Amino acid sequence: MPEGDTVWQAARRLDDALAGKVLTRSDLRVPRFATADLTGRAVLDVTARGKHLLTRIEGGLTLHSHLRMDGSWKVYGNGQRWSGGPGHQIRAILGNTDRTAVGYRLPVLELLRTADEHRAVGHLGPDLLGPDWDPDQALANILRDPARELGEALLDQRNLAGIGNVYKSELCFLLGVTPWLPAGALPADRAEKLPALAKKLLEANRDRPIRSTTGRRGQDLFVYGRAPRPCLRCRTSIRVADQGDGSRERPTYWCPTCQPGPAPAITRRRRPD
Repeated sequence: MPEGDTVWQAARRLDDALAGKVLTRSDLRVPRFATADLTGRAVLDVTARGKHLLTRIEGGLTLHSHLRMDGSWKVYGNGQRWSGGPGHQIRAILGNTDRTAVGYRLPVLELLRTADEHRAVGHLGPDLLGPDWDPDQALANILRDPARELGEALLDQRNLAGIGNVYKSELCFLLGVTPWLPAGALPADRAEKLPALAKKLLEANRDRPIRSTTGRRGQDLFVYGRAPRPCLRCRTSIRVADQGDGSRERPTYWCPTCQPGPAPAITRRRRPD
C-alpha cells in the first residue's frame, strides 16, 4: 500500500507535469463525474495530504484521489506508450500539450470545490510531511485511547497522517515494542521519541526510489516483509500476523526478541517478500 512518502512523491511528479499548464485533455471515468470537462482550465498545484492527493484546478475546483492498495498515477510524455495497466483500469486522464497524467485503479476519485476540501481531508491528523505537522498533537492523539493497540493507533489517519503497514512495523521495531502493546503502556521515554522518529523516517524516504529504514544497502527494512528470515539485530526469525478486525489486510511484522510484549497466539506462514 502506498504510504505518506510514496504519495508525496506522486504529488511531486504530478505537480511537475501539470502545474501552471492548461489542460487540453480531461477524462474522469467514474459515473458521477463522467460528464465533467476540465479542458481549458489551468492546474494550479498538486499536493499530498497524508495518503490523499489534491489536484487544484483553476476555477475553484479540486480533484481528490486516494490510491489505497493498488491505485497509481503515471505520467507520460507525448507519444509515449501508456503502461500502467489495461485500459479498463483507467479512472482519470489529465493532459496538456507536453505530458499526460493517467490514474489507474483509483478507488477514490471525486471532483469538489476547493473550498470544500475539508470534506475529503478535514478528518486527518497532523501530516508527517505537511506544513501542519504538530508532534505534540500527534502524540496526544495516539495516547487518547490508552487501551488501543499501538499499531492500530499509528494506522489511524485521524491521529497522524501518512503511516501505513510498513512504517507501523518499522516504527514499532525501532521503539522496541510490539504493535499489539496498548498505546498507554508505551514507556514515556519512547513515547516522547515516537513523533520525531516517524517524521525522520518519512522525510528520509520521500526522495528515495527505494524505501529504507536501516541505512543498509540490500537490507532496506528491519522487519517488514522479512518473515521468516532472521532479525538483522539478533538473528531471531521475524514473525508476521494480521492486526485489526480482519476487514482489511494488515500484515504486521515483528521480532519476538527485540520487541518483547503482547503478540497474537496465531501467526501466519509467509515467505519473504
